[in-house]
Amino acid sequence: MRSIATEKQSPVNSNRHFLIIICLLFVCLLYISSTTGLSSVFSTTKLQVFKMIFISIIIEALPFILIGVFVSAILQVFVTDQMVQRFIPKNPLLGIIAASVLGIIFPICECGMVPAIRKLIKKGMPLYVAVTFILVGPILNPIVFLSTLTAFRNQPTVAYYRMGLAFVVALIVGLIVFQFVKSNQLREQVDQTKVDHHHHDHKHDNASNNKFIAIVGHAVNEFFDMGKYLVFGSIIVALLQIIISQSSLIELGKSGPSANFLMMGLGFILSLCSTSDAFVAQSLQTIFTKSSLIGFMVFGPMINIKGILMMLAVFRSRFVLLLSTLVFILVFIGTLVLQSINL
Repeated sequence: MRSIATEKQSPVNSNRHFLIIICLLFVCLLYISSTTGLSSVFSTTKLQVFKMIFISIIIEALPFILIGVFVSAILQVFVTDQMVQRFIPKNPLLGIIAASVLGIIFPICECGMVPAIRKLIKKGMPLYVAVTFILVGPILNPIVFLSTLTAFRNQPTVAYYRMGLAFVVALIVGLIVFQFVKSNQLREQVDQTKVDHHHHDHKHDNASNNKFIAIVGHAVNEFFDMGKYLVFGSIIVALLQIIISQSSLIELGKSGPSANFLMMGLGFILSLCSTSDAFVAQSLQTIFTKSSLIGFMVFGPMINIKGILMMLAVFRSRFVLLLSTLVFILVFIGTLVLQSINL
């Protein structure tokens, strides 16, 4: 049975490794073209701007990704689901607040949230608490706060507003789920192979005799998994900067609600890791309003393409649609409120 499972997973791993290799080759090509005679071949102004934006985002974000994956790996190896469940109060409001605090204590990346939560729900964790943790966990943690504060070092209020809006949105969604969603929202039959695949191989062996190897193995896998999303997102942002007219972007970025809507949509499509999206947002701060950038950094980690796929593998489709709609409406309203105070 083990050999059969390995054979089934090998094409997935091969495709993932192929994407990682392509990303690394792309980065190497940009570096070589800038330091050798090949630079004359790529001497157009737009390409130089593309390389500058792309590499600057990568260099700034990498340290925080490294910190995040090692912290996440340590928690995955040493902290059990039962230990987390003990801290969940029975009172709904306190339970939601506790779930928000868990994000501070356990800064797990968003791609590791849904599979872990599925297990906790089956062990008795209330759905409203689980939903709060899924939404707020990727944002309300010290690593994301530090990365946002670093990206917006001259405007620290952006980091505070990001944390505050994320907490308020998760709190309201949790209370709505508690009040109106009473039935079991887990799929009756969950294909564990798909869940593990969307989990990006976050699985680890707690029974392993060598915890250090388990931590390093998990950290390496998670680093490459998150790294490719960072590379793809950086490429798209760099392309946007050189392809789309700057004047049209500036006009759209200052046009109120449409800028908020656009940036929230961009956050959904890019599906960036919450530890690195602040650097992408920072690169766009001269074009878009701060409220729209906060919408990008709140809605993106909560609801994005890869997150939707993972949730659909675990939760019922109607519940995923309800959750996504609630988050969209609340984040959009929150950005309008921030915009009204001239942020």
